[in-house]
Amino acid sequence: MRYTAAWCSQNPASVAALYSHDGSLTVNDDPPAVGRNAITEVAQSFMTALPDLCVVMDDLVLQGDQAEYSWTLTGTHTGPGGTGRRGSASAASRNGVWEPMARSPPHRATLMRPSIAVNRKKEANQKE
Repeated sequence: MRYTAAWCSQNPASVAALYSHDGSLTVNDDPPAVGRNAITEVAQSFMTALPDLCVVMDDLVLQGDQAEYSWTLTGTHTGPGGTGRRGSASAASRNGVWEPMARSPPHRATLMRPSIAVNRKKEANQKE
């Protein structure tokens, strides 16, 4: 899947390119990153903090015109101010909202809190 590959690419613009021009990405409790430039900044922050960032698609379930995409992110926090800890987080997208899955031990979930919400425009979803 292109979205998974984009997150693993260490090229944040490739993540943003999968969103519509006014699409948004919300990570944890942060305000939404709206537009491709803002989404690029969010992706860059993950890629800087976790230089070995890897996203793996765990499952893809299609039901009618809806899709549920489950994934696991892993990486080592060795970027600026990093702890050197390896961590992982899992989430699933349902109806355009990324919801955490309880798989990460608490000390790792703190490193990469997995509640990532994505609100993409319908045309961006149709590109995939």
